[in-house]
Amino acid sequence: MANIELIKQLRDETGISIGECKKALDEANGSIDKAKDVLKQLGKDMASKKGDRCTGQGKVEAYIHANGKIGVLVELRCETDFVANSADFKNLAHELCLQVAATGDDQEALLASPWIKNPSKCIKDLINETVAKVGENIALKKAVRLEI
Repeated sequence: MANIELIKQLRDETGISIGECKKALDEANGSIDKAKDVLKQLGKDMASKKGDRCTGQGKVEAYIHANGKIGVLVELRCETDFVANSADFKNLAHELCLQVAATGDDQEALLASPWIKNPSKCIKDLINETVAKVGENIALKKAVRLEI
């Protein structure tokens, strides 16, 4: 059985619900690293189950690089306006903008590219983690990068 301090640590590091963190730690025999892998797989599983659900809400996020010569617009969709207004969803939209500014706007390449803040994760993993946190389907509909 997972100890409460480990559950709290995993919850703080991942943002995933306490119940899921406990299950992951139990499955990983108390190892934080293995539990993170379990949660990563959970995010993929949740994303695949929710993948066909309608994404009628969302946000358009904008980013202008400090030099004023690169601009990005990202259209990110979810199922409800509640999630669209959540901090996790807004943070994901912003991270996607930063990624597009750094790597380009080819959507297929973007989803497979390593995240600029943590190259051990790809962008699709980042989206799947947010799906696991918010419990809704999330879809990147469009990304546009403008550069002078």
